[in-house]
Amino acid sequence: MNLKWLEWAKQIQAISQNGLAYSKDIYDLERFEQLRDLSITILNEYTDVEVEKIRTIFASEKGYATPKVDVRGVVFQNDEILLVRERLDGAWALPGGWADIGLSPREVVIKEIKEESGYDVRTIRLLGILDTKFHDHPPSALHVYKVYILCEIIGGDASGGMETSEVNFFKEDQLPELSTERVTEKQIKELFKFLREADKEILLD
Repeated sequence: MNLKWLEWAKQIQAISQNGLAYSKDIYDLERFEQLRDLSITILNEYTDVEVEKIRTIFASEKGYATPKVDVRGVVFQNDEILLVRERLDGAWALPGGWADIGLSPREVVIKEIKEESGYDVRTIRLLGILDTKFHDHPPSALHVYKVYILCEIIGGDASGGMETSEVNFFKEDQLPELSTERVTEKQIKELFKFLREADKEILLD
């Protein structure tokens, strides 16, 4: 999904954030605040998100602007993929979440799968790193990289967590309603190819 207004708003926000982080001149700081306000206005005009929520998202970002990292676990069992139902929207997604400061991608995915599905896993390999701007995710104020890691169950039992209400495995042609903010049907179908193609290249945008 290539929404020009969204990309422009994000770029304006990044410029303002970088300026606020490194500028010393009081007049420059004022101009960068104006740029931040402009990016907020653009996002508010074209989305249903309230101004104060957008402002909170942007204001919480300090220092040099960089993409957020979302780490997702890919677990296959009997030609089916593990999905969890999100409490937030009632739809299904790969277990995972934002990368945590102090944890490696491997540690993040192991933690997230345990918390959201109840399963203990070990990591196998990296499957892909995708940029949400090239995919059919809903418009977001954040620029996000999604990291997909293949994992294998080594213990535990299926159980929901604080953010998930159900855990299940699904066949490629019987996927439930997906939480498209987190994963799209096209992405899951691309991940299923790793079951059939042992030499499939890592997905990389």
